[in-house]
Order: sequence, then structure tokens, then C-alpha cells
Amino acid sequence: MAQEYDLVILGGGTGGYVAAIRASQLGLKTAIVEKGKLGGTCLHKGCIPSKALLRSAEVFATAKRGEEFGVMTSEVTINFAKVQDRKDKIVDTLHKGVQQLMKKGKIDVYEGLGRILGPSIFSPMPGTISVEMNNGSENEMLIPKNVIVATGSRPRTLPGLEADGNLLLTSDEALVMESLPESIIIVGGGVIGIEWASMLSDFGTEVTVIEYADRIIPTEDKEISKEMQRLMKKKGVRIVTSAKVLPETMQQGENVTISAEVKGEQKEFTAAKLLVSVGRQSNVEGIGLENTDIQLENGFISVNEHFQTKESHIYAIGDVIGGLQLAHVASHEGIIAVEHIAGENPVPIDYSLISKCIYSTPEVASVGYTEDEAKEKGRTVKVGKFSFRAIGKALVFGEADGFVKIVADQETNDILGVHMIGPHVTDMISEAGLARVLDATPWEIGHTIHPHPTLSEAIGEAALAVDGKAIHG
Repeated sequence: MAQEYDLVILGGGTGGYVAAIRASQLGLKTAIVEKGKLGGTCLHKGCIPSKALLRSAEVFATAKRGEEFGVMTSEVTINFAKVQDRKDKIVDTLHKGVQQLMKKGKIDVYEGLGRILGPSIFSPMPGTISVEMNNGSENEMLIPKNVIVATGSRPRTLPGLEADGNLLLTSDEALVMESLPESIIIVGGGVIGIEWASMLSDFGTEVTVIEYADRIIPTEDKEISKEMQRLMKKKGVRIVTSAKVLPETMQQGENVTISAEVKGEQKEFTAAKLLVSVGRQSNVEGIGLENTDIQLENGFISVNEHFQTKESHIYAIGDVIGGLQLAHVASHEGIIAVEHIAGENPVPIDYSLISKCIYSTPEVASVGYTEDEAKEKGRTVKVGKFSFRAIGKALVFGEADGFVKIVADQETNDILGVHMIGPHVTDMISEAGLARVLDATPWEIGHTIHPHPTLSEAIGEAALAVDGKAIHG
């Protein structure tokens, strides 16, 4: 017997389950269809497990420096099985939390693969969902008034460099490694590639990063990229930029060898494993989009500012629509979509106000426009920078590398962008995010009294530096 709902969500990742909770709050009868585990990529194959491993790597690297802090230890070693066990326990705890939230919200969860059907006896419009149940039982038929597609993404690969789980990996396979490789080649120096480079280097792996662009983390401000490259090299990471990997040259044996064209010259690289980290592609296959008028652009579902597809009762959010493929973005897109369904008239998302984070050591966090982007938009800019080396708390932590950079409009004095690299900046970026939302000026941040000693003093000093008024600079 078919079940009727106000809303059915395909995908129980961060975007999907948050949308379901908001729908429940608004009184909508809601169901989620999830073929894997609630929490999706972020909880099981992305944000949480990778950050758990990064934390273990950070603790290991700090322990090896114990003598600098007057802490005398014997030889520090890694038990990687325990590292993985800790990661799994964190994921399991959070997974149980999400399951409990579904019960609290009285949200029905169907464990299986959902497909959108075309017009049928159930509905004159496409949107009926057929669920192929994981347990092999007869398909469930769900008849929703509205649908949200939140099927997420998976690691993108390069032709000829498909993961085999042994020598060739994506982040999915890397997360479940049973042992640390002695060496690794990372193809791609973007956010995920640099997080893995930082982590594995801190664990003691010899790391080489090969990046196609002329700098690593190319979506960040140029000065941030430059500082990150300097600090990665300081760790011992080999960085090769302006390099085109040549998959056809790959040779596999006990190790993997591959060549890349680097500024017109072919160079060869060898390591125990190769990690492909070249972005993510949307999961749009096998969910019945061909039964609708939904349009794809560059492999992603096209939506309007309310996240409606060409089928106005079918919405799409998160990685499957491209844009900023971040968990917190998917969550808010889900909330906006649900509120639009419920007639709440939500304010569309301004993506320039969303903070981005890289959880390497050092961390990177940013919000708004880079200096170059601001200039490309015709803005006359003024810039303030302040180094963590002048911040007492950073010296206390023993992590004084990095800086805060604020880009402001010369004419309006509005803050256009804030860019940070250094200790715990991912926990500090929200102040800058709020400043962007409120159209704050450097003067306002500079005259906000930041407690001493804290790392956040760097933000206040950088704001003062925009007009040449930094106290400790």
C-alpha cells in the first residue's frame, strides 16, 4: 500500500536529515530514503572521520615536540589501529544521535534506493518515489506532495586512475587504511588533498602533492596559498605545481610510479600509494531524473534561488547541485527549501557570506572575497594583515605561524573578505562571518575588545591594521 507524505527526501546526509528536522518542526509529514547510513558522506566518509584522523595526527606531532614545552617523554609511537578505532567510535556516537533525532521528529526512514517515477496512477505529476528496500522486501511506494533530492556526491576520479583500494585510493579508501603508507603521491592540492597531505605528513608518511594549477588551494587568497605552501614544505611535504599528471605512464608493482608534465618537462614520481583528490561529482544516476523535466548543468542539478528544479514540486540541495560542496551549506539549503515548501518566504542564501574551512595544520578559514576577486569586481581595496607571531596565546600554544588578512572597500569601508591561516582559525572565522552579514567595518571589529590572551586578538589587530592602527604590529 502506498504511503502519502507532505515531503519525501532522497538522501539522509547532512542536508537531507537537517531538512527533515526542519520539515518536522513545521508540521510536515516527512520521510527520508537513504540507501546507506543516516549522516551521509559528511558523517561516514568526510568531515567527521577525516577530522578525527587529523586530530590524532596533530596530537602525535605535538607529542613529538613535547620537549619544547618542557614535557620529557620517551619515544612517541603511533598505534594506527587505535587511531582508526577512535575515529569509528566518534562516527558511531554521532550516527546514533542522528537516528535519535529522526525518532524525536517522527520522521519515517526508508533504508533503500529511491527512484523518482514519472506520471502514474498514483500521481499525474512525476514525483512518486519507488524505494528498492535494502532488506530485499517488496518495493515501497511513497506519494509525496513535494520531494527534495539530496543524494550528495562521491570522489571524482581521473580516467586511468580509478581507485582499486590497494595502491590507488580516493579519500573513501584512504579513510579505512589499516596501516600508514611509508610514502604517498597525492594528485590534487585542493582542500581535501592538503588536509590529507598535512595529516599523513604529521603521521610520518613521506608526501608528494601534484597540483595542476600554479598554486595549492587555488580557491583561497593568493597570500594564504603561498603561506600554506611554505608551511607544508617546512613539514617536509614536497609540493609540485603547474603539473599535469599522465595516467598512461602509471606503473604498478610493490609501489606505484607515475609521470607528470611539469612546466614542459616530464618528471617521474614513485610512492607506496597514490591518492586521487581532484574534487567530487554529484550522485545523479539511478534516481529517476530521466522521468522528469529536471535539467542538469555540468553534471549537477539546476535549481533556482529557492532550490526548485524545473519540476516546481521537486527541490534539490547540497553537493548534487554543485556550488559550495560543504556540509553546513547543504544544511542551510535544506532549511531554505523546506521553508519555501511551507510558504515561509525564506531569504535566499548569499554564498559570499558563507565561511569555508581547511582543517590541516595549520588551519585555513575564509569568508567573502579574496583580494583579487574584490579587485575583479571593480572594488578599490585596502588590506590589513597581522601575524600570529605577535600574539601571546599563539606563542603559548607553540603555533605562531600564519596570519589574519582583512580586505575592505576603500570607499564604503565595508569588509569584503577575511582570510586566516594559523592555529584554530576554523573556530574563529564565525566572528568574521557575522561581520560580513552585518556589513561591519574594520573600525567596528577593531574597536570590539578582544580578550587577552586569545588567538582572536589577531582579528582585532588585523582590522586596526587596515587603517594603519595596529597596536602590536
